[in-house]
Amino acid sequence: LCCQCGVPIPPNPANMCVGCLRAQVDITEGIPKQGTLHFCKQCERYLQPPGTWIQCTLESRELLALCLKKIKASLSKVRLIDAGFIWTEPHSKRLKLKLTVQKEVINGAVLQQAFVVEYIIQSQMCEDCHRIEAKDFWKAVVQVRQKTLHKKTFYYLEQLILKHRLHQNTLRIKEIHDGLDFYYSSKQQAQKMVDFLQCTVPSRSKSSQRLISHDIHSNVYNYKSTFSVEIVPICKDNVVCLSPKLAQSLGNMSQICVCIRVTSTIHLIDPSTLQIAEIDGNTYWRHPFNSLFHPKQLEEFIIMDINRVQEKKKGAGAGARSNKHTLAEAWVQKTSELNTDHQYFCCTHLGHILNPGDLVLGFDLANCNLNDEFANKMNPHSIPDVVLIKKSYDRTKRQRRRNWKLKELERDREGTDTDDERQYQDFLEDLEEDEAIRKNVNIYRNADVPVESDTDDDGPPRISLAEMLEDLHISQDATGGEGANMMT
Repeated sequence: LCCQCGVPIPPNPANMCVGCLRAQVDITEGIPKQGTLHFCKQCERYLQPPGTWIQCTLESRELLALCLKKIKASLSKVRLIDAGFIWTEPHSKRLKLKLTVQKEVINGAVLQQAFVVEYIIQSQMCEDCHRIEAKDFWKAVVQVRQKTLHKKTFYYLEQLILKHRLHQNTLRIKEIHDGLDFYYSSKQQAQKMVDFLQCTVPSRSKSSQRLISHDIHSNVYNYKSTFSVEIVPICKDNVVCLSPKLAQSLGNMSQICVCIRVTSTIHLIDPSTLQIAEIDGNTYWRHPFNSLFHPKQLEEFIIMDINRVQEKKKGAGAGARSNKHTLAEAWVQKTSELNTDHQYFCCTHLGHILNPGDLVLGFDLANCNLNDEFANKMNPHSIPDVVLIKKSYDRTKRQRRRNWKLKELERDREGTDTDDERQYQDFLEDLEEDEAIRKNVNIYRNADVPVESDTDDDGPPRISLAEMLEDLHISQDATGGEGANMMT
């Protein structure tokens, strides 16, 4: 019989039934039934004392381990058998943990008991987010500059940064008139950004540091580092004049060339022979050259007559030729001079897309003053009258049919104007026309624009649905999870 209540029981060392034993002894005594977890809303991490912030989702093993560490000292006198979460409302800022423990009590009897520990989630901003909110605390800055009037290369660089998620560690991104400033909390993160820039765009860099403070007792120095990255001042669709030495080293190509693309190298094409060449950053800084025109000087021409040219005989030491372009000879006339009989003859690399009557944008070299070191020394007969750049389409129609969009970096702007918007539209049109650049950019489907069939063969080039990504928005709740339910 139980020595307390007289109920018949199987023999046990304590000579008491389970109810009386639990009434006499509480093995959970000393174990806290409530606790506190600190959670940062900005980065959605939990504080692991003393100063580590870790990423945990709801009902994860990491979060369970963090909760158990809070009461680890109190559990040293009992044996933990089982631990698991009890479902709570995700937005309640409460976590309930069901624990089962065992302990040896009177005369060697082992008692098992289950209880619930409730944790209250309190908001606390971590140090990293404090620095981001302050916007003035930084240890390193990367200043990216390009001395050019058009921002096509910057728009391309922005998409590469978004694709490779290199903007996540920045404290602040500031846009100024000729570049971007990236602020970082450590020099290593800034150096990683500089290495990425040198691999993706032709550029050169230099670094400096300024002493902020110095502890003479512990020999600790506090520096602010500055990295200056200068991108080559050449953009897509620029007409350039190479030095005679550089043109000869590239396979005896013409000095007047067109830049068809800027990726990790500058891609040039000779419009009179279709000869192509790639110039990296080191080669450019050894043999620098400038753009002869800026995009605002583009003029509209109409194709009066065009003839495709068969394969020209290669000269001595000639380099590779482009397979994606077709050489053609064309007679063109300015749309502003249609009431005259003045026509221009030129060779073009756009023979595969141009037909008589098409509108095309180009530069007039015959009636301009070239202020260039190399162009002024050239034989006037070697300089073409007109260099055609790209076919002209109706911009309004292209914008209306554009069923895709791009993401942008969150940055502090000095103010946008109509010129910036025009340059951004130019970049979007370049994406539609150049498949090589599209491969490096994440293009998202725009659900607001209805899908149209691609039956207009004579219209402007378009991006197919197969090349687009669905824009996903994963909503995260206030306790750091991904919206998953907590289950027992």
